[in-house]
Formats: sequence, structure tokens, C-alpha cells
Amino acid sequence: MNVFVFDIETIPDIDGCRRLHDLHGLSDDDVARAVFQLRRQQSGTDFLRHHLHRIVAISAVLRTRDQFKVWSLGDVDSDERELLQRFFSGIERYTPRLVSWNGSGFDLPVIHYRSLLYPINAAHYWESGQNDNSFRYNNYLSRFHERHTDLMDVLAAYQPRASAPLDQIAGLCGFPGKMGMSGAKVWDAYQQGQISEIRDYCETDVLNTYLVYLNFERSRGNLDQTGYRAECDLVRENLKDSEMPHLREFEAAWVDV
Repeated sequence: MNVFVFDIETIPDIDGCRRLHDLHGLSDDDVARAVFQLRRQQSGTDFLRHHLHRIVAISAVLRTRDQFKVWSLGDVDSDERELLQRFFSGIERYTPRLVSWNGSGFDLPVIHYRSLLYPINAAHYWESGQNDNSFRYNNYLSRFHERHTDLMDVLAAYQPRASAPLDQIAGLCGFPGKMGMSGAKVWDAYQQGQISEIRDYCETDVLNTYLVYLNFERSRGNLDQTGYRAECDLVRENLKDSEMPHLREFEAAWVDV
């Protein structure tokens, strides 16, 4: 099966927050400050609820029989609608196993809500057996099906209190973990026009996720040690040969443990 590892980066949906909270006349920065403060008063955190995030980057690793690829969908000028349509078009084309870290808890709910705002065709993603019987017992929507494997959820045995951050799990396995940025810094970086840096950061996250996924596949017997090493070598060679400095830096920071 084709494997499609994905991750999103988001900022506050300033226009939506302005409309929902009647914050007309305020600057984007003041709107963000207002909704962060409101969220802190409500829950003790300024991390906004899923439907108030806007997607500014979707990065992916695609592994098919013939290729390995890491990239960010669209380009630096792509709007949210284009990013979402490219995401769903990729699912339509490859029918891959989706792999994520906390995708069930964050990425996919955000994608679901944001997709409501646009005329986007996501029929293949939402298929659950009505038109394709092969999706009846293995689809993208069920928590316990494998067409979407949320590694954080699975490795925690579906117990939220046992969940762990990707950065630390990747580090324990000898992978680089987060490099140069974190999700908490994306809004500030976006305000400074650093879209390329956000996309680069997102790509390192999907690389970490894919490498942890290879360890998971080895643990459950779908890869033997020889196959695991071959897959890691394939990734390393692609990163070494990349024209993108952040990918070469990722490879250089990767140690065997």
C-alpha cells in the first residue's frame, strides 16, 4: 500500500475570529491577542479550538513502490483552498495509508472544518463502503482502522494520558526531532512573512513521523531488520542528494542508536 505521511501548520483564522467575536476594526495582531486572551480565560491555554485554525502549510512524505518523496503541497503563494484540494486529490490518486502524529486529535478535525468553507471534492476520503465495499471495514474515518494510522494514538494504546510528543519519541529513536521552529512559533513566523521557513519546519516533522512509522512497522513484523535498514538508507540518500538545505541538515543530525 502507498504510504502518505502528513502534517499541517496553522495560524489563527483572523477573519473568522473577527466575524464570530465582533472584532471589526482591530488589526490582525490585535484580533489574535483578543482571541488568545479569551481562550486563556476559558481553558487556561491560548491554543485555539480546532475550527478557529487556518491552514498555511501541509507537508507530506509519499512512499510508493517506486519512489520516496518529501515536500510541501502547493507553493508559498498557495491559499488554504488549494492546499486542501491538493491533499484530497492525492488521496484520490494514490488511495494511500495516511500516517500522522496526533492526526486524529488535531490535523484531520482542522482539515474537516476548514474544508466546509470551500467547494472541495473529498468524496474518496469520506468513503466508508457506500460506493466501494473495500472501505467498509477499513476506511480513513474509523479510529481503529489502518487507512489512517495515528501513531501517537496507536502507540499510546488509545489512552490520552499515555500520549507522548513526537519530538521526544523521535529523539529517543535517534532521529533529529524538531529543527529550527515549533508549532507555537508559527503565528509569529507567518506575521514576518516566513512561509518558506514554516513549510521547511513542517517537512522535518513529517520526516520524523515517517521514521518513527518505520520503527513501528519493524516492531509489528511488517519490516525485518534488513528491510528497515534499506528503507532508512533510501531516506538518507534522498536527503543527502536534496537541493534543500533543511533536508540535508536533517540527515546530518540523524544518528543511529
